[in-house]
Amino acid sequence: MDGKAAEQFDSVAASHGSDNGVVNAGHAENGELAAATTPVPDQDAIDSDGANLPERGTWSGKIDFILSAVGYAVGFGNIWRFPYLCYANGGGAFLIPYFFMMIFAGMPLFYLELAIGQYAALGPITIWDICPLFKGLGYAMVGISTLVSVYYNVILGLSIFYLFSSFTTELPWSKCGHWWNKHCSENPYAERTHCNESDIFPDENTTSFENITCTNFTNASSRVMSAAEEYWEYYALGATDETNIENVGGVRWHLTLCHLLAWTIVFLCIVQGVKTSGKIVYFTATFPYVVLFILFIRGVSLPGAGEGLKYYLTPRFDRMGDINVWNDAAIQILFSLGPGFGSLIMLGSYNKFNNKCNRDAVAVTLINCLTSFFAGFVIFSVLGFMSHTRQVPVDRVAAKGPGLAFVVYPEALAMMPGAPFWSICFFFMLLTLGLDSQFVGVECIITGLMDEFAVVARWKKTFTAIVCVVLFLSGIPCMTQGGMFVIELIDKFTTSFPLLFVTLFEAVVINWIYGFRRFASDVKTMIGCRPNYYWLLCWVFITPLILVLILTFKCVEYSGIEYKKYKYPPWAEGVGWILSAVLLAFIPLWMVINLCRCIGSWSNLWWVIRGPASIKILNLRSLVEPGAKWKPAMEQTKRAATKDAEESLENDAGYAVAYHEGQCFVIDSPIYSNPVGESHI
Repeated sequence: MDGKAAEQFDSVAASHGSDNGVVNAGHAENGELAAATTPVPDQDAIDSDGANLPERGTWSGKIDFILSAVGYAVGFGNIWRFPYLCYANGGGAFLIPYFFMMIFAGMPLFYLELAIGQYAALGPITIWDICPLFKGLGYAMVGISTLVSVYYNVILGLSIFYLFSSFTTELPWSKCGHWWNKHCSENPYAERTHCNESDIFPDENTTSFENITCTNFTNASSRVMSAAEEYWEYYALGATDETNIENVGGVRWHLTLCHLLAWTIVFLCIVQGVKTSGKIVYFTATFPYVVLFILFIRGVSLPGAGEGLKYYLTPRFDRMGDINVWNDAAIQILFSLGPGFGSLIMLGSYNKFNNKCNRDAVAVTLINCLTSFFAGFVIFSVLGFMSHTRQVPVDRVAAKGPGLAFVVYPEALAMMPGAPFWSICFFFMLLTLGLDSQFVGVECIITGLMDEFAVVARWKKTFTAIVCVVLFLSGIPCMTQGGMFVIELIDKFTTSFPLLFVTLFEAVVINWIYGFRRFASDVKTMIGCRPNYYWLLCWVFITPLILVLILTFKCVEYSGIEYKKYKYPPWAEGVGWILSAVLLAFIPLWMVINLCRCIGSWSNLWWVIRGPASIKILNLRSLVEPGAKWKPAMEQTKRAATKDAEESLENDAGYAVAYHEGQCFVIDSPIYSNPVGESHI
C-alpha cells in the first residue's frame, strides 16, 4: 500500500487497539463508513500461527497414501453393486457408459479434491477459505460423511456377525430345519419358477428366461424362502413378516455387540492419526485382493461358472439408448470414488506439498474401476455354479446390495465343499473392505473439525473417542429388527440429492468463482506443471454439465422410496427430505453468517440498505476472495504468503483492502487500479 494508505491504516489500528481487533466498517457522522473494530480472541491469533497446537502430521510414505486412497474407493459397492449393474444394464456394453463417466466425471472430481487438499493442507471445512461465502459446503460434506459412517459401520457389524457364524463345521444357513425357519425350501428358486415347458419356451425361437411370466407355480399359495434368506431375515435381523419402517421392533443385541466391536476396531486404528492408519491399510487394502483372487480361481473351476460369466459379460448394445443405463453408470462411479464426502480432501491434505497428485488420481481411479470389473467375475462365476446346481437361470439368483452379500453369495458358498472356510474368507474380505472406507470416513470428520476448531486439535484422542461413541449410539436404530429399512432411508436421502448438489457446487465454486486459471497456477506451484486442457475442460464444463443432467434426471424420475417391495409412507419420505434439507441448509446458512460478519453491525446494515455505494465500500468481494488460510502448505512459502496477504489489495470500487490476522477490512482511500487477485491468474 502507498504511504498515505499505510499512515491511515496505522492510525486506525493504533486508535482501536488493532493488536486485539480487526478494523471493520463503522458509522461516521459525515455519512461515510469509517473504521471500527471487531474483537478477535487472542487464542485464534496464536492458533493461526500454529503455536501450541500438536503437529498435524503427514503420510509416512507414498504407499501409505495410495493404499489409503484405494482402500477408501474400493468398498462394498464394488462387490455387491457394480457386478449386478453391469449384468442388468447391458452386460459388457455397460462398460462403455461406465468408463465414459469415469473419464469425464469421476476422475476429474477425484483429482480436484486431492489437489485442493494437498495445496493448503487443510480439512474439508477449513479448505473453503478458498471462497469464504461457500464455507457451508465443508460442513455439508462433514455432515454427509457423518450420516454415512453411522450406517456403514452397521454393515461392518453384520460382516463380523456372519464371520463369527462361519466358524462351524456346518454353516447355519446351509439347510432348513432350524427353529427360525418358517417358509423354508431347499430349492426355492425352482419352486418360484416352476412352469410348464410351454410356459417357458412358447416357440422354438425363445431361448432365454428373460421377460417370461410363469403362471403354473408349485406351492404358489405360500411364501417360499431359501435357508439363507430365512437366516438373514428371521435370525440375523430378527424381522417378522410385519416388520417395516413403521414397525421397526426391538434392538438385536447380538448385532449391537458386533456393531460395538466394529467401532472399537475403527477407534483403535485411527486414534493415533494417519501415521498409524496408514500402516494398517498395508493389510486391510491388500488382503481383499488376495481373497478375491482365491475366490476367482475357485469360482471359475466350478460347474456352471461359464454360464454365469456369459450372463455377466454378454453385450446388449440395445441398452445403450436407455438413459437409465447412463444414469446408473454415473451414480456408480461417483459414489464409488467418493467425491463430495470431503474424504478425498482429507486424504490429500496429509500429502507432501510436491506430491504428483495428478498421477495418483489416475492410478487410484483405474484401480477402483478394474477392481469392480474383476469382482464381477468372482460373483457371477459362483452365481453360475448356483444356478447350475439349482437348475434355474442365472437371472433368478442374481441380486445386488446386502441381498447379494448376506443371502445369495453365502448360499452359494454353502453349496461348496469346505463351505465354512470359503465363508470365513468371504466375510473377512468384506470386513477389511469396509474398514478401509470407514477409517477414511471417520478421519474426515475428525480432521475437518480439528482444522477448524483449535480445541479439537489439542484433545484429538479424546475427541476421536467421543465421535466414535456418538456415532455408535446414533447407529442403534439401525440395530433394530427393521434396521435395514432405517438404513435404506438414510442412504437414499444422504447419498443422493445432497451429495450431487455438493459436488456440483464444489466444481462451480473452484473453477468459476475462485477461477480455474488461479487453480491451475496453484497446481503448477505444487507439481511443476499446469493441468492440461482435458482437466480444465472437465472441471469447467463437462463435469458440471454431467452433474446437472444427473440431478435433473433424478428429480424427474423420483417416484418415492421402496425396500423389498415395501413403499415408504409419506411421513417417512418427509423425514428423509428433512434430512437432505438439513445437510444442504449449511450452504445458505454460512452465506448469511459470513455476510453478517462482513457488514459488522446493525448500524452498518442501515448504511447497506440506504444505497449501493455503501455496499461497495463494505467490499463484499472479500466474501468470494481467498482468506488468509488458503495458502501453499510448504513451510517456506507460508511466510511469503502471509507477508503478501498483509499487503493491501484493491476491490472493484477502488478502495484499499488490508489484511490483519486473516480478516479483511476497507481503508477509506482509493488507491491501486489493479483488480483483486489478478496477479494470481
